Amino acid sequence: MLNGWFACVILFAAITASDASEAPVTTDSVKPLVTIKAHAGWVSSVAFSADGKRLVTGGDDAAIKKWVTEDGDWQMESRNVGKGVSAVAFTPDGKLIASAHWDKTVRLCDATTGKNKAILRGHKESVTCLAISPDGKRLATGSGDDTWRIWDIATEKTVASGELPDDYDVNCIAFNHDGKHIVTGDGEKHLIIWDAATGERLDSLVGHEGAVTCVAWSADGKHIVSGSYDDTLIIWDAEAGKPLHTLRGHGGDVSCLAISGDGRWIVSGGEDKVVKVWDARTGKERATLRGDADAITTIAITRDGQRIASGSRGVVHLWQGPAAAD
Repeated sequence: MLNGWFACVILFAAITASDASEAPVTTDSVKPLVTIKAHAGWVSSVAFSADGKRLVTGGDDAAIKKWVTEDGDWQMESRNVGKGVSAVAFTPDGKLIASAHWDKTVRLCDATTGKNKAILRGHKESVTCLAISPDGKRLATGSGDDTWRIWDIATEKTVASGELPDDYDVNCIAFNHDGKHIVTGDGEKHLIIWDAATGERLDSLVGHEGAVTCVAWSADGKHIVSGSYDDTLIIWDAEAGKPLHTLRGHGGDVSCLAISGDGRWIVSGGEDKVVKVWDARTGKERATLRGDADAITTIAITRDGQRIASGSRGVVHLWQGPAAAD
């Protein structure tokens, strides 16, 4: 454990100290700090609490579990969650966990006890993705029914919705910094920005050549980052709707990504079984972390960039994050 931690700190010290033009660091010597045997099947989603001290995971075994980030100790499990879990997230205050499910429902459970607090119904197919607004008052979901919905968490009612122009699943969804807009990615090549209050379509981002699988909006609202089955990520100017950098380096489909809270780092994973760390300002690849035996299905980074979590078949790896050496 100590040797792996030390090697990881040395790696990221080199990354943060180096010039952006230098070649990326690829190493097989850096090991995960903690490996959690999380679920019986694939781990479909991981998310950190706002303070980074807790991690929630969801799996296709229909379980939701909460862990201590520092050492991977188990804290809570909720199995009264219907069918398989496709996405999970903490509310900003850490009191609730939101989850999306194959049985067309969205659920809110108590983050301490795991007991269901609410079941939201309205989608006609599996709920594929979710995001919580920065103020914690609303929940955005996407579905295989080609629609997205905004829910008021307090009233448990749909307050806005939209439908994709073509018959493609909503694969991913994210709020902007003030919660006024959302962005969706779908099973074709589309990234669409919507008004989260009216459902009006505001802009389309054109650049990917395959299905858009994951999307995130930077905390300052200036950038959107997307990943795709075309093996790339794109950093977008959110206001202009134009691509700034295309990130190439994965050897297969990109399935997941996350942005640190300060906007400095992007982490991604996919079919090639590796975690990649990117400089969000330049689009340069900064590191490749190897440790998964199977494709990486989900990834998260703490707001302060101190820890990364990657999920795969049955396991979650916790890595030292790129900000650890700052």
